[in-house]
Amino acid sequence: MQKNYVLGFPRIGEKRELKKVLEKYWSKQIGFEEVKYVAEQLKKRHWNYQKKAKIDFISSNDFSYYDNMLDTTILLGAIPKRFEKLKDEEQYFSMARGNDKALAMEMTKWFNTNYHYIVPEISKETTFKLNSKKVINEYKEAKELGIKTKINLIGPITYLGLSKSIDNSDTFSHINKVVEIYKELLLEISNLDEEIVVQFDEPLFVKDLDSKILSLIKPTYDQLTSIAKNIKLVVSTYFEHSNEATKNFVNTPIWALGLDFIYGRKNLNCLNLIKDSNKVLIAGVIDGRNIWKSNFEEKKSLLEEIAKVIKKENIIISTSSSLLHVPFTLNYEEKLDEQIKSWLAFACEKLNELSLLSKQFFNLDLSLEEKSAIQKNIEDNNKRKTSTKIHNNKIQEELKNLKVLQRADKFEDRIKAQRDYFKYDYLATTTIGSFPQTKEIRENRKNYKASLISKEEYEKEIKKYIDDCISFQEEIGLDVLVHGEPERNDMVEYFGEMLDGFAFTKNAWVQSYGSRCVKPPLIYGDVNRENPMTVNWTKYAQSKTSKTVKGMLTGPVTILNWSFVRDDMPRSEVAKQIALGICKEVDDLQNAEIKMIQVDEAAFKEGYPLRKENIAEYEKWAVDNFKLSISCAKSNTQIHTHMCYSQFNDIIKTIEAMDADVISIETARSGNKLLKIFKEVAYKQEIGPGIYDIHSPRVPSIEEMVKQIEALVEVLPKEQLWINPDCGLKTRNWPEVKQSLRNMVKAVQIIKEKTY
Repeated sequence: MQKNYVLGFPRIGEKRELKKVLEKYWSKQIGFEEVKYVAEQLKKRHWNYQKKAKIDFISSNDFSYYDNMLDTTILLGAIPKRFEKLKDEEQYFSMARGNDKALAMEMTKWFNTNYHYIVPEISKETTFKLNSKKVINEYKEAKELGIKTKINLIGPITYLGLSKSIDNSDTFSHINKVVEIYKELLLEISNLDEEIVVQFDEPLFVKDLDSKILSLIKPTYDQLTSIAKNIKLVVSTYFEHSNEATKNFVNTPIWALGLDFIYGRKNLNCLNLIKDSNKVLIAGVIDGRNIWKSNFEEKKSLLEEIAKVIKKENIIISTSSSLLHVPFTLNYEEKLDEQIKSWLAFACEKLNELSLLSKQFFNLDLSLEEKSAIQKNIEDNNKRKTSTKIHNNKIQEELKNLKVLQRADKFEDRIKAQRDYFKYDYLATTTIGSFPQTKEIRENRKNYKASLISKEEYEKEIKKYIDDCISFQEEIGLDVLVHGEPERNDMVEYFGEMLDGFAFTKNAWVQSYGSRCVKPPLIYGDVNRENPMTVNWTKYAQSKTSKTVKGMLTGPVTILNWSFVRDDMPRSEVAKQIALGICKEVDDLQNAEIKMIQVDEAAFKEGYPLRKENIAEYEKWAVDNFKLSISCAKSNTQIHTHMCYSQFNDIIKTIEAMDADVISIETARSGNKLLKIFKEVAYKQEIGPGIYDIHSPRVPSIEEMVKQIEALVEVLPKEQLWINPDCGLKTRNWPEVKQSLRNMVKAVQIIKEKTY
């Protein structure tokens, strides 16, 4: 009896083994054979974890060295021309990271998560050719362990829908060619076993789509289901409801449809359609995106509601999405507060939840140990509701009595005061904030936290780093400097550690892109800021130079979107608590004569709802909370913000409403398309378009940057432009950073010589 199902599993490893071996390979310390060995061990371990937890449907091909969309590009043979002559791993990683001769492919957010995917490049000239090696080999690897897997694939419609047209052609014009490749693949898969389940991920259908895209469903899946009778084909959507698509999918011969009932509760409205089609429903009721322990009583109630329409024998209980988006396991969290820990479930714990819930729901025999686990679940959830750790009456009263919610003066008046105060020239140069986190800096912080060195020793190293950082920036002629953030482990975690209501883990890493992992804080209770968080180090940096040093803060919406957020309070209210804390920090900075302050909202767009019907509500509270966070700023305090990977055409008015004085954005991989949006709406604030990609190890030449700046000046007046890298420099190494920034400053000097 197969009654539970995992959409996908984390792959970076519980101790980030894949990250570590990849970075050794990229730095040429080891060969690729060692990377392959580690990957094979991880896959085996992850399959066995799921088998031990009694998961019925375990995935293969959910593993990736870098990204599943990139894997799909390789699978389909849709290689951009600049990488065609490269082979194997050199080609694969060059597409993801770039090389000396070629820019990396664009990278952007996977829906509204903090995971990034490599964007396929499609043109009229794109050709497709099947490369099934990875898919077939991974199935065989699992089978050798005695584990029969389902095969995970990115669906053809989602693949093309998330692709980038590089010649303005319609990416969907290739749908027939792509379907033909998938048909070839399914034919190969059909020879692997007597019966096999293939999962096509089609999350594109949780977005608002026009009828043209919806009309592709039936012809596409009629063809894909016709290849082999021994293949059971599943289509899975997640992160929202997919009602319009469901109406089409039920009229195809697919075996099962996977729907998200955590973030897409409106999927309940489609149950009659599924019932009438007699399809299997893969019901996503275990949260694949947050870390709170499931409430079994609530889950059972939800499943019983579904079972009023769908026959129980046609229901399989599932995670709402891949578990890629949550940390691996609680096993290594020895220092986490035991009460808070009892409220949590990471990926491995969610496997056990899934197994227990399916036994409960289907009335299967439970062992004494399983009965005890279910009882503990009920007790832990009840204790969380009444815990005194959660509520802070002081901050609740402060928020009720707030009177100033935004800046009092208009941008046109502020910018005059700021230009007079700072006296900066056009095309002012700066960076986004962070500088390389060296091994020595990480060791220094680690040793201090472990009480292996004194506070004096720790601070001595931090000061030395800041001294060197300021000295280097002055030497190359940057206009506005930063202190480099050597004291910060992460742009969210650093602030959370000084705010009430946050908890932190030792090993709860989540993959962001490639080998890059983040360790989001857990917001479990009311957020309050008692003491300054950044003032001392910023003041120290400013004391070392006569040039302006920017204060660096993370904005309330980004802190929210890059944390695991409590699920017992509206997200908007949690953001408001954070915003008040950031506002207090802005005030302390400006009173300490730090008058240029960057409040990063790197993840502002990331939090956008996937459905248009929910966007206005999000925009209102997100903008209001950003404005609250800077509401105390005086006229001559210049507020900067930074945004990552944002397609701005649909939110440009919202960005304007945020009322920052300067915004820096990532544009290096996407050209000037984003910048033209700012011109079209006559955006009046100042803008720092990133002129080189910091996610790639390549160092752009002076000539390349000159051309980039010239292209910017063609779009917007030079007086409105700042010049900076795409993003923070934390993940790069010093030789790359130094040469790139030198080239950037020299490129600006060349432009100015031409202009005068």
